[in-house]
Amino acid sequence: MTIIQLEYLLAVANCGSFSKASELCFVTQPSLSMQIKNLEEELGVVLLDRSKKPVVPTQVGALVIEKAREALLAYNNVRECVAELKGSVAGRLRLGVIPTIAPYLLPRFVHTFGENFPKVELEIREMITPDIIRAMDGDELDAAFLAGGTCPDRITEQELFDDRFYAYVSPENPLSARTNLRIEDIYSKDLILLSEGHCLRDQIIELCGAHRLHDLPYTLQSGSLETVMRIVDTTSMMTIIPEMALPYIPDSLRGRVKTLAKGAASRKIVVAVRRTYAKETIITALRETIMECMKKNMPR
Repeated sequence: MTIIQLEYLLAVANCGSFSKASELCFVTQPSLSMQIKNLEEELGVVLLDRSKKPVVPTQVGALVIEKAREALLAYNNVRECVAELKGSVAGRLRLGVIPTIAPYLLPRFVHTFGENFPKVELEIREMITPDIIRAMDGDELDAAFLAGGTCPDRITEQELFDDRFYAYVSPENPLSARTNLRIEDIYSKDLILLSEGHCLRDQIIELCGAHRLHDLPYTLQSGSLETVMRIVDTTSMMTIIPEMALPYIPDSLRGRVKTLAKGAASRKIVVAVRRTYAKETIITALRETIMECMKKNMPR
């Protein structure tokens, strides 16, 4: 029995598919299948029901998978604790990031972090908040960039910075003549929101007053903030955007950005960390790199 066999087994259990698991593990499907088959032969049991779609664990397989999670967690913790004692910023960090943060924050620090800490193996996955929480619970992610207040107690949140909200308004919208908008002036039918599952959508609904927004249907929902902004450009609609998106808006479109006259119109950006992740030196290095790059206020 090897660590790699247990990792492949968990990948199939999490993905429900040998092909998806092989992509996740960056190996060919035959290689992954062979390793799991060898593990089954060594144990003398069938671990996965391959006749089901998606693939599911057998009764004994479910028990082995539970123990495999514990074994891999202990294995990784030993490696990380030893590196921590050496004072080395090295190891693996599996990092999740939500779509309303990824295109604006990642370009600012990834290059610098890679240059400063070449011994850190950084794996980044862009996912919506509910999927990130599930991935952290399933030991598929170690940490994530999220909006504060969205994590359960079993995941710690370390605050990075405040991200203020702005309105992005089409020049065809009646509110475009203003430079500062009141929340109560925003008409729900003019708003384009992200799809369900995006925490920014929930924050906008709370900001604008759920009781008013739920009375009227949304004209459009989208999974990309950039798509939402491009649709605003060609319609009479509007949306709410985070401050970190501003440096990426062309000068020719800056007039469409309006401040909001509500003092609490912001979100806290945090790095959420799985409590069992032992590599605190990596998290500290990550936070310090981000804060230094954010001071420059320029995309890298």
